[in-house]
Amino acid sequence: MQTDETDRSLLALLSENARFPVATMARKLGLARTTVQARLDRLETSGVIQGYCVRLHDTARAPLRATVLVSIEPRSGPTVLARLKSLPEVRRVHTTSGRFDLIVTLEADTTEALDDTLDRIGEAKGVRGSESLIHLTTKLDRGR
Repeated sequence: MQTDETDRSLLALLSENARFPVATMARKLGLARTTVQARLDRLETSGVIQGYCVRLHDTARAPLRATVLVSIEPRSGPTVLARLKSLPEVRRVHTTSGRFDLIVTLEADTTEALDDTLDRIGEAKGVRGSESLIHLTTKLDRGR
């Protein structure tokens, strides 16, 4: 589905706070409440909006986060992905181009759990190598 500038403005408001009342969004956008509701319905029905979620403050999240850059053997993507899905500390996996094949985001409560997860990723069949980046301070988080 094609989105226009009004849809993008509406989505930006929802990204800021998905709990904004329709009337508040209508006022901010200078549109009728019924127009905003109709656009929301259309965006949900078409799959542009796939759901609403809770964004946790850093104090409510696991205290340790890391990004792991993973290179894999040719044709081992499904095997590696299945292994990553089995690890509860793995939050997101993205494919990428360039030197690394996957970007994996981890969250763990302890350094031991983070270390264990990194070891389990490195030992996975089909993983050629990895590089870990431990997150220190969040300077900007626009959520998703």
